[in-house]
Amino acid sequence: MENLAIVDLGSNSARMAVNRLHPNGTVEEIKRVKEDTRLSKGMGAAHILQPAAIERTIKALLNFKQLYVHLPNTKVIGITTAAVRMAKNQTEFLDRVKKEVGLDLQVLAGDDEAYYDYLGVANSLVIQDCLILDTGGASCELILVKDGRKQQLISVPFGAVTLSEQFQLDDLVPAANLFRAQMFLRNRLADIWWLSEAVHYPIVLLGGANRTLARINRRRQKKLKVEDIHGYRLKTETVYHTFLDLLNRSRQGRQDISGMEYGRADIIVGGMLPLVTLLQMLDSDRVIFSESGVREGIISEYLNQ
Repeated sequence: MENLAIVDLGSNSARMAVNRLHPNGTVEEIKRVKEDTRLSKGMGAAHILQPAAIERTIKALLNFKQLYVHLPNTKVIGITTAAVRMAKNQTEFLDRVKKEVGLDLQVLAGDDEAYYDYLGVANSLVIQDCLILDTGGASCELILVKDGRKQQLISVPFGAVTLSEQFQLDDLVPAANLFRAQMFLRNRLADIWWLSEAVHYPIVLLGGANRTLARINRRRQKKLKVEDIHGYRLKTETVYHTFLDLLNRSRQGRQDISGMEYGRADIIVGGMLPLVTLLQMLDSDRVIFSESGVREGIISEYLNQ
């Protein structure tokens, strides 16, 4: 029997899942943890990881290590995504992680991140024609699926943290800031020629901001298992109403919403904006939430190998 620990260092949070791999090919998750690290905070146009963000991240990785280091027969796979992918001080950061944590982080290319998202979704949801959107802290991954198979994929370098910082969406949002952010997104998304093939397709959602959208609405609908969002669906009209509610509130007002993850109120508008923009561009009528993404895609590939 083997244990597989996957450490996923994102631009906004660090996550770890420990899975027990049974001889019959089944996988059992035995531990899942998350820490908010906000690694991409303050990177700016210079794309420099900031000292405070690095310290938060190293601390989180050391905490994770305490959870897997004593497990028998454990393989550890460490991956990192957009913030480190773009960072000009990437090498220095990776060297520190190797020296202080003993972890070799693999920097996923944007296309690889999108591909693992697709694997994770395809192995856990019955999907036919759809667009998969993974909104991270510093990037968004988009995957076009037709007849259950990926057709196109791309990673674009903006996400919840970077949009919130660039257009000052953290507190009460001035109309001019929102307009500039929307124009930026529309212009960037218009460059993806194959998005027109996803018109009227449902959008399958991954990422922290999208999970928060699901939890808020499950609370409002008085669902018993608020965290059970895999396969949960919302109509586009409900997404718009939720987004409008967020826009009408200050940061503190958003934090008071039932279902809002602690510490996400300042980036939730920026985190939802790519989805809202795509819903308008593609005239989609619904969204579907997935709890399976990159980590589950990596597990699938590991088992196949």
